[in-house]
Amino acid sequence: MKFLVDANLPFKVALHLKNKGFDILHTDDLPDKERTTDNQIRKVAKDQNRVIITKDSDFLDSHLIQGIPKKLLFVTTGNITNKELLHLIEKYFDSIVKLFDTYNLIEINNEEIIGHEEF
Repeated sequence: MKFLVDANLPFKVALHLKNKGFDILHTDDLPDKERTTDNQIRKVAKDQNRVIITKDSDFLDSHLIQGIPKKLLFVTTGNITNKELLHLIEKYFDSIVKLFDTYNLIEINNEEIIGHEEF
């Protein structure tokens, strides 16, 4: 499974997951870096079959309305430290990967992960 971490999440998230052996891109790895548009991110995700990891509700909207990106990890932790975010990612990421076998939309918050049924 391949992932694309949006600019609204720290590069450390991508680096941490790369170090665990996952195929990860961060928007900083793309030609326009943090100025990469949401549409460009969607295109990369679609073309390379990547799950977008983001806090940006625009991706939630496009996922629900257009099915793009096909798979989305939506981070709803609010403002937490990078250390706290990395801890959550570390704690739940293996479970998140397994949940993507069943769900296309997964939410992670401060206390749990939720696989959302789609209509």
